[in-house]
Amino acid sequence: MSEKRGSFTGKLGFVLAAAGSAVGLGNIWRFPYLAAQYGGGIFLLVYLILAVTLGFTLMTAEIAIGRKTGLSAIGAFKKLDKRFGFIGWLGSLVPMIILPYYSVIGGWVTKYLFTFLKGDMPAAATDGFFGAFIADPVQPIGWFALFIGVTAVVVLFGVEKGVEKVSKLMMPILVVLTVAVAVYSLTVDGAMEGLKYYLIPNFDNFSVTTILAAMGQLFYSMSLSMGIMITYGSYMKKDVNLASSVSQIELFDTGIAFFAGLMVIPAVFSFSGPESLGKGPGLMFETLPKVFNSMGFAGHFVGGAFFLLVLFAALTSSISLMETVVSILRDKLGWSRRFTCLIVLIGCLVLGVPSSLGNGIWSGFTIIGMDFLTFCDFITNSVLMPITALLTCLFVGFVLKPKTLVDEVEITGPFKRRQMFITMIKWIAPICIVLILGFSVLEALGVITV
Repeated sequence: MSEKRGSFTGKLGFVLAAAGSAVGLGNIWRFPYLAAQYGGGIFLLVYLILAVTLGFTLMTAEIAIGRKTGLSAIGAFKKLDKRFGFIGWLGSLVPMIILPYYSVIGGWVTKYLFTFLKGDMPAAATDGFFGAFIADPVQPIGWFALFIGVTAVVVLFGVEKGVEKVSKLMMPILVVLTVAVAVYSLTVDGAMEGLKYYLIPNFDNFSVTTILAAMGQLFYSMSLSMGIMITYGSYMKKDVNLASSVSQIELFDTGIAFFAGLMVIPAVFSFSGPESLGKGPGLMFETLPKVFNSMGFAGHFVGGAFFLLVLFAALTSSISLMETVVSILRDKLGWSRRFTCLIVLIGCLVLGVPSSLGNGIWSGFTIIGMDFLTFCDFITNSVLMPITALLTCLFVGFVLKPKTLVDEVEITGPFKRRQMFITMIKWIAPICIVLILGFSVLEALGVITV
């Protein structure tokens, strides 16, 4: 006998859970270093414009598909049109691939938090600390197992008692910590120059790659094209205003990303100079500990608060990834939540090991020149997600027809951005996504450089 499908208790629970999914390492780790690399204020301006147009359109479409069908990605597309069930399969592959390697990075964050809590900040600030840690064959796997284990416990409790309850607790704390650390970062000497770089658009730094990088970040940050928003939409009650919920999720997501930039860019600018802004992905694990260490005694508290914040963000996203995978398997196979959680946990532990060891004893094993973790990130973010988004737009725009989803949105009242939604989903979004796909693949293969 199958269990009753869970649901969120109301709008607040849905918004906080969906925002928790969107707010993750993409906001606090990836957004600041991309903003630093692609011109600061001009990148921020482009990203904000894309968030309220392209991001709003894609998120509205996915949540509406989920609520209309009451199913996760595979079942949802099949129910709408049997010929297009394969889109759901493509989208469902994304969280299955992302969850293990994302949890490995979540383990790294957990390690850094405990390092700061123990008072070992000077050690974390040394040049070889991060490299030695991720190259260790045992330590990172232990922290990864702890992180994925906590995620599984939350998902085991279900939608209302697990995902929603934890999101209601973590999201307000995450917002408070983000604002607090950002405000502190702005008080350090020399931070104002970094603030100007981050907030004031310099059109001399504008290029096509600025737009494409911002579009790519949009997918990563907002949990688009990975089945998550369709799954969460399937738990959404019909009396909840869908359009305003999407706007509030975007506000949470973009707000956290904005404050993450305020936390990171002025502080790095002040303590390490503008040349450190080009550190890229290593900014959080290699450069920021040096920044915190240079703050003296206060750095213990600021650094600890920062990594606690990053851990909360990573957990809310890993919970949504696992919930999506669990929902897909339960819808398809009819398993109980407990058994499905156990199977997913075991699968993640097995698949996460190569991502962890790829930075150490398995570093000689590469796929098209990439270690296992980097390849998984490339195949999901640069290939599967844009393809899934493109197919979703074409399906909604020319097969299902936008009116079907507009009607779903308008159950609770008029859809004020109806015309923008229709124009974006049929014409503008597909063009943007093709550009993202081509740019990302060519860049990853070394054909073009930025």
